[in-house]
Amino acid sequence: MKLRYLPSEKGFLGLEGEDVAAAAAAIIPFGLEASVSYGGGTAKGPKAIIEASPQLEFFDEELWCEPYRKFGIATLKSFPIKKKIVAALKQIEEVVGRVLEDGKFPLVLGGEHSLTAGAIRPFVKRHKKLTLLHFDAHADLRDGYEGEKYSHAAAMRRCLDFPNVNLVSVGIRNISAEEVVFLDDNKNRIKIFWGKDREKWKISDIVKAVGKGPFYITFDVDGFDSSLMPATGTPEPGGFFWKEAIDIIRAVCKSGQLVGADVVELAPQKGLHACDFLAAKLCYKILTAKYCQ
Repeated sequence: MKLRYLPSEKGFLGLEGEDVAAAAAAIIPFGLEASVSYGGGTAKGPKAIIEASPQLEFFDEELWCEPYRKFGIATLKSFPIKKKIVAALKQIEEVVGRVLEDGKFPLVLGGEHSLTAGAIRPFVKRHKKLTLLHFDAHADLRDGYEGEKYSHAAAMRRCLDFPNVNLVSVGIRNISAEEVVFLDDNKNRIKIFWGKDREKWKISDIVKAVGKGPFYITFDVDGFDSSLMPATGTPEPGGFFWKEAIDIIRAVCKSGQLVGADVVELAPQKGLHACDFLAAKLCYKILTAKYCQ
């Protein structure tokens, strides 16, 4: 598959005159929606994020600069996504692999969470060990759901099919009895920081669990509290607020090697453009944490 990039003014942040070839980061829109089990709309997530992104202030008041100027951003053109999940995961695997071959950092915009099991494959092949830092309301450790092995509800289980992958999940506040059995059998590979215990753990505990890397961030936006992020298939109370999530991202990136990321499960709703804006700002903050420490 030949990668085709948008003119910079039509891509993420809407940057005028950006050198796409020289950009260090690549935005990959991948609106997969094949196993939604409650609210739908994730297919429209990437477009909403990209359209909201030019409304961000590019200047970062903490770093006192416009961070994108230090790394540059290129945005891939949208392309038809295979309808069957297995084929779609192979597709995103190939795209991420090509982006890495081009020497760019891939940030995938979902789409449903099932895409992560395909997006990490190039990293699994490149690294002896890969840690996933997983922001979510749900454990996603089912061995399939509603007859679909690669369901969004099984996203992390399918990632753990690779023996060199470890999982650090934060903010989890939903897990099924089936998943608890798998968790108990795999505690050497899975560390969960439960939402219910938020006052007991520290960010330094997460940094220690993730280690020096390489690590990959997968951020399901329902990891945010539902009052902040209602535009997702399963909005859940008791989640992260903005500063809590960004402080974790900044800390792990300062300590270790972030090699890739995805932001998934935004299901845009008419009149709730604040959610699109939040997801866009999250993407910019992830890139900033990667390159500007």
